[in-house]
Amino acid sequence: MKLSRFSRAGSAVAVGALALTLAACGSDPAAPGAASTGGAEEGGSSLSGELSGGGASSQESAQEAWRAGFQTANPDATVNYDPVGSGGGRTGFTDGSYAFAGSDAALDEEEMAAAEAQCGEGGVIEFPGYVSPIAVAFNLDGVDSLNLKPEVIANIFSGEIKTWNDDAIAADNPDVELPDTAITVVHRSDDSGTTENFQAYLSEVAPDAWAHEPEGVWPIDGQESAQGTSGVVAAAQSGEGTITYADASQISDLGTVAVGVGDEFVPYSAEAAAEVVAQSPRAEGSSEGVYAIELKRDVPGTYPVVLVSYLLACGTYADQAQADLVKGYMSYVVSEEGQQAAADAAGSAPLSADIRDAVLPSIEAIAAG
Repeated sequence: MKLSRFSRAGSAVAVGALALTLAACGSDPAAPGAASTGGAEEGGSSLSGELSGGGASSQESAQEAWRAGFQTANPDATVNYDPVGSGGGRTGFTDGSYAFAGSDAALDEEEMAAAEAQCGEGGVIEFPGYVSPIAVAFNLDGVDSLNLKPEVIANIFSGEIKTWNDDAIAADNPDVELPDTAITVVHRSDDSGTTENFQAYLSEVAPDAWAHEPEGVWPIDGQESAQGTSGVVAAAQSGEGTITYADASQISDLGTVAVGVGDEFVPYSAEAAAEVVAQSPRAEGSSEGVYAIELKRDVPGTYPVVLVSYLLACGTYADQAQADLVKGYMSYVVSEEGQQAAADAAGSAPLSADIRDAVLPSIEAIAAG
């Protein structure tokens, strides 16, 4: 059943084991989420009810941290997050199944139109909540790190470079003993914002080697695939000579690539990813509640393969308790405390004060209507 403008406190979508009951400290205005106006009597908890969302699996660890922190403020609220992938999150949000969603790509024009129709006159709120490097990760016995130029990465993932001792790889890794092991590319099988972000990087920095338009579905047939972030990491770990792309927080013990940027090779780090975002402009032509970023991937000293994962919400909800709960949760997500909780749990890069100040007014304006 479609939930018109998210009018029910719950969701018709089944949620997994990630559901948490939120508990906590009542009326302290400094506590996570307690700043929501909520309509409750002064001195009591302002937030109650059930909030269901889902989407980007890259946000899974961050969502756990946000919900665990948020539970210290609101004893009568429950938040669920189903990490079905970015495509599922955007679909669930635009068809009314989710009250909020996580997406590793900003909504395109068609999706925005559907979301606006679902949200009504309050419009759509879209902002970067989770910023993390996308690691190019591999499983090669005895090798922990490699230097790879953008064109080489593109040719590996397109299948043009087929073995690990290829001259193009060896040229920038003279001290590494590279085997003649075949390269096995592992990509996401689901519609994934991580895939779209990774392809956007390849098409922008190596257009001669990567001719595919960036999209959430992997464009090359015949390679190995797996569902979700945890799926591609597990698949890469289980085979010798594999290579994949995944949110850096979840790559476990896989080897990683230092990516060529100009004349240097930059390993992934939250700091290097944060600097890319800090130096990238807000997309032009978007509405007041939408904060999408146009990434600059050629800044020296920064890590250019960056995942900017967005949170999606509505400006108005049919139910007051639901509106207050969304407002409280989103406020905690972008707060310094919430961003630090995600950084501690997932190794993400906290949002800058400038971005926080830009998105908070739209979040604080969430209301019933």
